[in-house]
Amino acid sequence: MIVGTVWKLVPLLLGLIGEQPGAVSQSVTRLIVQDEVILRIPIQPRPLLPEIEWVETKGPKCIPAAAIQRVLLSGPQQVDFVLGNHARIRAQFDEDCPALDFYGGVYLQPADERVCARRDAVHSRIGGSCTIERFRQLLPRLRH
Repeated sequence: MIVGTVWKLVPLLLGLIGEQPGAVSQSVTRLIVQDEVILRIPIQPRPLLPEIEWVETKGPKCIPAAAIQRVLLSGPQQVDFVLGNHARIRAQFDEDCPALDFYGGVYLQPADERVCARRDAVHSRIGGSCTIERFRQLLPRLRH
């Protein structure tokens, strides 16, 4: 009788192991639901003592969705995308964007394989969204 009880608890124990925060991978997750692609992108924490100042220059109209590796919170009206080649692109939101909680990660639903300004939006886990107004290329410069 004890053996039967133990076997019933095995799925529960495996479920608890799978829910531990350290076991979850921090990478871009791609989910396809009825021909609709949804990307979940994890948030990377900011460094405590930034030694690099990021200078904004003119950015592209679109970026490849597959190149996005991480997102950094850079302000209430913007987030920074870190690409696979370590380039940084700042997505600035339109003015009527509410201050959203992006701490748990962001979601993108690109219409094709690109994320484009004035077309696509960044979604938070609580359901709000902000349309990307424009992209700015970020270039590193050492602080003096």
